[in-house]
Amino acid sequence: MKSLLSPKPGTATGTTPAAAAPGPFASFVRFVVCGGGVGVLSSAAVPMLAALMPWAAANALITIASTILCTELHALFTFGTGRRPGWREHWQSAGSATAAYAATSAAILILHTVQPSPGMLTEQIVYLSASGLAGIGRFLVLRLFVFTDRAPRTTAITIPVGPSAFSAAA
Repeated sequence: MKSLLSPKPGTATGTTPAAAAPGPFASFVRFVVCGGGVGVLSSAAVPMLAALMPWAAANALITIASTILCTELHALFTFGTGRRPGWREHWQSAGSATAAYAATSAAILILHTVQPSPGMLTEQIVYLSASGLAGIGRFLVLRLFVFTDRAPRTTAITIPVGPSAFSAAA
């Protein structure tokens, strides 16, 4: 029986070719599982950390840690690149996470403006709703710009040259 972790035949490193990358629906499901799972854990960690520091600082720290983890998961699993992300992918992912951080922070700040002492459940509903909307935007950015195949697409044309190219069929 073959190992599930062994490289695929014909590849030296076990990476999957870009053509084998999951389609949009499969990528979105994987994105929800990976990003959503980390997001739910983050939503529990932010209020605990916010007990020790201002909420915005707690959200920033959790956002940084979860972005690094999610970028790794998205490169390897969600978008099927077959390799760990490089600095470019991490920085671009960080840019989209910064926008998500701004959206979640704005949502909580607006909540606290409208209702000065919201309960934990209300904060969680607002935070997770903002995170979900920001997550859809992040998926689109990551799928369309960050984890796309950057190699230029060229088509090779083979032109037969030599005596066999001009030989007549017998």
